[in-house]
Amino acid sequence: MTLSETSVRAVPPEPETAAWSGPAMAAPALPDPLLRISGVSLEYRTPARVVRATHRVNLDVYEADRFVLLGPSGCGKSTLLKAVAGFISPVEGDITLDGVPVRGPGPDRIVVFQEFDQLPPWKTVLQNVTFPLRASRRLGRREAAQRARQVIDKVGLTPFADSYPHQLSGGMKQRVAIARALAMQPRVLLMDEPFAALDALTRRRMQEELLALWDEVRFTLLFVTHSIEEALVVGNRVALLSPHPGRVRSEINSHAFDLTSLGSRDFQAAALRLHERLFEADGSAA
Repeated sequence: MTLSETSVRAVPPEPETAAWSGPAMAAPALPDPLLRISGVSLEYRTPARVVRATHRVNLDVYEADRFVLLGPSGCGKSTLLKAVAGFISPVEGDITLDGVPVRGPGPDRIVVFQEFDQLPPWKTVLQNVTFPLRASRRLGRREAAQRARQVIDKVGLTPFADSYPHQLSGGMKQRVAIARALAMQPRVLLMDEPFAALDALTRRRMQEELLALWDEVRFTLLFVTHSIEEALVVGNRVALLSPHPGRVRSEINSHAFDLTSLGSRDFQAAALRLHERLFEADGSAA
């Protein structure tokens, strides 16, 4: 098992097809990326100066990708996620979804943050998941409640549908946040270090649940982390960002790894290689 490094605009893994014993056929045309980040530079202002968070980032995310942004603190990965969400406008470059420029927030991109307090405390689990569906006027009351119950069941919280956030553990609150996001059926689910504040055992359980949920629903995921091990486990593709300002150093295909790979020789070698690549001198960046 090897860790394959690809160009920034990587080709997504080809789907499995039936064996073909006849004459060679031309390879099918590649699909267009669902999400394209083209030459994006992002800046923010402090009382003292303007800070460049990312510099000319180019990335393509395809349908059903589990795409991870990996980098050290301060490399602009969370800022880039916020730009995809439409909260920040690039000072240079473009972000498109289904070929349409991102100009602001929208229900086609839903963010799950790492904070546990993102749920209104006066609403039950069911009400928290139902609320965005009703507020966006996407579904009527009955249909919204039905879809909410379906996704609550998928994240294993049906027994807690009538509970309030203060009655839930941190991991359970994150499951509610994920259910609320998935109920909206976004084109891209955006997750900003969603498990960073959890203890190690709960974090592992949440990674397992996220991957099981993806295997069932096959949503498109853009996931931010500073953990190399989490990037290899959660992602099928990983973009490595350099220290501030964030630039794309390289892109890694990590689909060969999953939670059963933890501790294996190949997994440890891959993690070490990523660590060396992330923190090598800027002059040797790809």
